Amino acid sequence: MTTVALVENSLNPLGINLISTYQTNRIGDPTDLVEIAQQVQKADNFIRANACNRLTVIAEQIRVLQEQARRVLEEAKKDAELHHAACNVVKRPGNIYYLYKRESGQTYFSILSPKEWGPSCPHKFLAAYKLQHDMSWTPYENIEKRDAEMNIIDKLLNGQIGLPSTEPHFRGLTN
Repeated sequence: MTTVALVENSLNPLGINLISTYQTNRIGDPTDLVEIAQQVQKADNFIRANACNRLTVIAEQIRVLQEQARRVLEEAKKDAELHHAACNVVKRPGNIYYLYKRESGQTYFSILSPKEWGPSCPHKFLAAYKLQHDMSWTPYENIEKRDAEMNIIDKLLNGQIGLPSTEPHFRGLTN
């Protein structure tokens, strides 16, 4: 049940004497109270629905952030595993390395691709990776995409292209 708060009676509102308190303090017929209560209930329902909608958006943002955090942790784990693979050369950012696996289970990096080994490739080829300057590893199939992204970032950092405007635009929405 919704309770309705009515304005308190005052014979001197703001220090002004009223001529007739009947006109200012009367409730009117009982349907007015019902209508006022319904209006308050409707406002409560709208406020609740609005809060629920906004909280739903926040909950979805939390799910997205949790998924991003999970991916970051998976990538960090994979990068650490790759850095721990055996390698007899000093790994340099910007180069591509080929990951192989011996029968013993040991994984190692080589600078020779399976194509360069030809049919005499001594071990099972697992994957190729490019070592990035931030010491992360990019799978061979993603190198072109990652390089394009890095080129855009380099251009932004070097001021060669302008940053996109943060102001809203309404192109196509006006007559």
